[in-house]
Amino acid sequence: MKERSNSDLPGMVCPTPLFDYKQILLGHGSGGKLTADLVRKLFLPAFKNEYLARLDDQAVFQLNGTRIAFTTDAFVVTPLFFPGGDIGKLAVNGTVNDLAMSGAKPLYIAASFILEEGLELDELSRIVESMRRAAVEAGVQLVTGDTKVVDRGKGDKIFITTTGLGVLERPVAISADRARPGDKIILSGTIGDHGTAILSRRENLEFEGAIESDSAALHTLVSAMLEATDQIHCLRDPTRGGVVTTLNELAAASAVGMEIDEKTIPVKESVKGACEILGLDPLYVANEGKLVALVAADAAEKVVRKMRKHPLGLEARIIGEAVAPHPGMVLLKTQIGGKRVLDVLLGEQLPRIC
Repeated sequence: MKERSNSDLPGMVCPTPLFDYKQILLGHGSGGKLTADLVRKLFLPAFKNEYLARLDDQAVFQLNGTRIAFTTDAFVVTPLFFPGGDIGKLAVNGTVNDLAMSGAKPLYIAASFILEEGLELDELSRIVESMRRAAVEAGVQLVTGDTKVVDRGKGDKIFITTTGLGVLERPVAISADRARPGDKIILSGTIGDHGTAILSRRENLEFEGAIESDSAALHTLVSAMLEATDQIHCLRDPTRGGVVTTLNELAAASAVGMEIDEKTIPVKESVKGACEILGLDPLYVANEGKLVALVAADAAEKVVRKMRKHPLGLEARIIGEAVAPHPGMVLLKTQIGGKRVLDVLLGEQLPRIC
């Protein structure tokens, strides 16, 4: 079984065979069904513990009476520089956001650089400077790291792996398994910006209207949301696989259904037009500066109002709700009034984007 690929845009779709695979495929890094299959069949059984079993983007635990959030991530972007950002900015903001999605205040980052022989020092300097600026803007410090060099042709210029540490200053419990029927689904802004920006640069395509990555550190937005209420049950930044993959993960973890309304989901006209031309669905395209929240119904409007006062939440809105029927399934109410199931892709429309 394979997904259709677009021969005019090579590399846009990962190969996705049946789950009885013998080798790692590009699709295993998609964030879709192949990724979930790999995690559940290989990594979870090998490292089974209560923190990992939650399948959150970070682990939250007590350390000498302090609640700590701890995360790790890897960044393998092609191209390294793209409209609105680069691999360095992405590495810092992505790490900050994984911590923020637990309600934590990010504090420290470690970074490991795998460099390919032949990488231009000017390019590396640009990436390091971008990381420095992003860390300053986010209020975090890069406090330790490591560097390795691999043979020419073995590293695609640079890979960056990060670890992040933060503290939870509020007594909140935010996790993928805490959504409840009746919770409202809140989206912080337009979707599909990052993935479309990556593709436009990768394929040297130009579209009417500027398309830039939305890469941003979201912890101050989350802090503003928590000032409004402590009834935020789930938080996720919809990166690989986009909004649909994120909602499917939350629906499965919480054993609830999700229903969203297509008319309420904001997409920039430039992104919408590019996706129509390329045969992409913005709902599955990665974001790097947006979040999805599941919030108790009686607090949702208050949270949205608070978000709209923040620069990263100006277009925040309620796009749907969690429901008791069809647990683990996400349904879309279409613009013409019908409903369709939004399943997780086997592979991904756009590999190597984060």
